[in-house]
Amino acid sequence: MVKQKILFVLIMAGLTQILVPGMALAAEGSGAADYFIACVVTAGFSLGIAAGLAALSQAKAIYAACEGIARQPNASGKLTTTLVIGLAFIESLAIYVLVIGLILFFANPFQDLF
Repeated sequence: MVKQKILFVLIMAGLTQILVPGMALAAEGSGAADYFIACVVTAGFSLGIAAGLAALSQAKAIYAACEGIARQPNASGKLTTTLVIGLAFIESLAIYVLVIGLILFFANPFQDLF
């Protein structure tokens, strides 16, 4: 049930990122202000969802690493190294969402359409 909820949230986040700017561009008389508002809404939702899911993933990883170290203290060095690498990968996904949001804000790749 939890996996279904997570899948639903991810699908909704993807649809939000795809549809909101498209609806802003398709609206009659849309201009740069409408595009900017659509970008703000889309980036806000996507950043919030990405940060929340990254935090949940990091919490689960830290929990599993602490449990592994508690069960086998001799393997703490390998577990710590793997944990740090995994946390870096998880955090990089949230940073990618931030970069895409900033590109939409400042680069305005749809400038020819206005």
